[in-house]
Amino acid sequence: MSTSPPKVRTVEIGPDASGQRIDNYLTRELKGVPKSLIYRVLRKGEVRVNKGRVQPGYKLQDGDVLRIPPVRVSEGEHTAAPSESIKELIKQSILYEDNGLLVINKPSGVAVHGGSGIQYGVIEALRALYPQKKDLELVHRLDRDTSGCLMVAKKRSVLRHLHDQIRDKTVEKYYLALLRGGLAARHLNVNAPLQKNTLKSGERVVRVHTEGKPSVSVFDTVETYGVATLARVQAVTGRTHQIRVHAAHINHPVAGDEKYGDEVFNRSMRELGLKRLFLHAHTLRLTAPDTGKPLELTAPLADALQDVLKVLARNTGNVHV
Repeated sequence: MSTSPPKVRTVEIGPDASGQRIDNYLTRELKGVPKSLIYRVLRKGEVRVNKGRVQPGYKLQDGDVLRIPPVRVSEGEHTAAPSESIKELIKQSILYEDNGLLVINKPSGVAVHGGSGIQYGVIEALRALYPQKKDLELVHRLDRDTSGCLMVAKKRSVLRHLHDQIRDKTVEKYYLALLRGGLAARHLNVNAPLQKNTLKSGERVVRVHTEGKPSVSVFDTVETYGVATLARVQAVTGRTHQIRVHAAHINHPVAGDEKYGDEVFNRSMRELGLKRLFLHAHTLRLTAPDTGKPLELTAPLADALQDVLKVLARNTGNVHV
């Protein structure tokens, strides 16, 4: 008996999926298909929304007509299941949970989702931990090497509610960053537009550019160590690599930043025991979707980062860069 070849599907998006990123939607619709393959069909234009191409970050709207092509997964290309160790690590990192929201203290070095050579990340691990929760979605993102508060919605209604708060800038995000040198003022407001670029090598970078998107970061000194400053940074806008690029723009790059940072400073910090990017999403302030009450959550600094600060405090004035 022959089977019919897979066919193109056309789906009209309803209210339940409105506001969801198309890459996440396709991950759910195309069970077992790795994110790398989903990005590939998006990049090639095989997926269409209202007959047009879209980027992976496109947010679906009620009434959108989505073309989903047949996708064949070759041998060896299937999505790997998250390991027990990564699932346990994510489980132990949960800071807060209610009926509609999960917040975890994302470990540095763990991606928020699979794709681009990464088999799985936080969201895949959480879906494996909560198989009964069919609507788990990332509310926002953190760089792979950044640790700290990461919100995950357990309901579509909560996802939409939090996206509305982010759009209206009523979600406050504060980071702790170790920066090179001493800031010129204890309070610095950096308003510099950011633009994404792709180098000839294919590497994606973000640059300050007059034609970029409006981007604002506020830097406040927490502690000075002579060669370095611990700063509390509010990301008023949420652009890709925003804090890292703004810090480099004001000549105070983040310690351990291999993309935008300073090689000499990074080497001196490695000698003090820093083995990662010193950028941590420390505090979130928002309105709890379920109760409507203010909610403040804090992710403690990892012991490894606290140890670096202790060494800096002991050696203030004795470290040279």
